[in-house]
Amino acid sequence: MRGLLVGVNAPSAAASFKVMTSAVLAAWWRKPFFLCDNHAMTTRMLDVQRHGATARVFLNRPDVRNAFNQALIAEMTETFEAISCDTSLRAVVLGGHGKAFCAGADLGWMKAMADYTWADNHADADKLAAMLWTLWTCPVPVIGRVHGDCYAGGVGLAACCDVLVAAQGVNFCLSEARLGLLPATIAPYVLRAMGEQAARRYFVTAERFDADAARAMGMVHQVTAPEALDAAVDAVVAAVVAGGRQSLQNAGQGRGRSSDRCRPAFRHCAPHRRHPRQRRRARRRRQLPEQTRAVMAGGPVK
Repeated sequence: MRGLLVGVNAPSAAASFKVMTSAVLAAWWRKPFFLCDNHAMTTRMLDVQRHGATARVFLNRPDVRNAFNQALIAEMTETFEAISCDTSLRAVVLGGHGKAFCAGADLGWMKAMADYTWADNHADADKLAAMLWTLWTCPVPVIGRVHGDCYAGGVGLAACCDVLVAAQGVNFCLSEARLGLLPATIAPYVLRAMGEQAARRYFVTAERFDADAARAMGMVHQVTAPEALDAAVDAVVAAVVAGGRQSLQNAGQGRGRSSDRCRPAFRHCAPHRRHPRQRRRARRRRQLPEQTRAVMAGGPVK
């Protein structure tokens, strides 16, 4: 350091060194703690653990059955963005603390949304969509650990996982219809996970189905006893980590490219994100004569 300061004004050099040190510390502070090996980080909403090349992310709101709100959505998005940038990770386990994997949206948050404007509601939908997209396109394989109940938006989280291991006794439910809602934001991922025909039924009936039924649909890969759930998840993690790093990255990138098919589906579910061609068709349809519109809608012609 003394050699670097030769011929330099001491006060200005000290000031520059202070600025440089502050910048380095700020960059280090912004680095997620879970990127460090054998480290755990618990926030208000998440419990993130790192052991070697494996990260474990647990929803940490057991008092509300891990229902998500704005804060949890933001933390999940930030966490999986950081995971996607960590080339040393080989596998991620997604689970939940407490009695349930995830009960969907927090009722308190949903009540607050009743007073939101149209723009506020769509902004919230965008944030939820961004979280799901970040999870779906994560290049690191995501293994879902499902126990207890998995309802509504929780089914969307599960559908975004690459491998899903569920305990016997798990109840899945797309319960939005009972609340007068549609599972629009999670629909592209759930459709791909369980199949269109099964989704047609459960989207409108809001019936519960168990882990065995989910496995029969192809959504769940393995069903195990509750006491053997962690061992089953660890076995899948070991098999994933044993693969070559380059092959895992290529598989993740390939999934990201194929997942572009979800984007048109999301635009269809969210009117404000319709493709320009869809908007032009809707505009022309509104300009058609009343009788023509009735024919196209399948209704009676006056």
